[in-house]
Amino acid sequence: MRFILNLIWLILAGFWLALLYVAFGILACILIITIPFGIACFRIANFTLWPFGRRIVLRPDAGAGSLIGNVIWIILFGWELALAHLITGIALCITIIGIPLGLANFKLIPVSLVPLGREIVSTNDQAFV
Repeated sequence: MRFILNLIWLILAGFWLALLYVAFGILACILIITIPFGIACFRIANFTLWPFGRRIVLRPDAGAGSLIGNVIWIILFGWELALAHLITGIALCITIIGIPLGLANFKLIPVSLVPLGREIVSTNDQAFV
């Protein structure tokens, strides 16, 4: 079932959202000082391509640096990406088949707003349950 959901997700939303993250990641890497944001964009783009079967958890070792980085992230990139997830999620929820995909988009809004201090893990990984 995960494979089917991921395939439908990839066609309807994942590819386009991943391209948006990659574009922001390239922009962040060009601006040298925001390279950590670019790395976060590329990590989230990977997750956005194939989200079912993986989840995002808070890193226990994240400190004040990630808090400050997240505030800067929200101002520079986060609100645009969150808005893209909101619009895509609403559009996907219009059809019955798209409802699970729309809900997955809504679950991506928090990580698009504050990506630093989080990590992507497999749902099969029992260490984070």
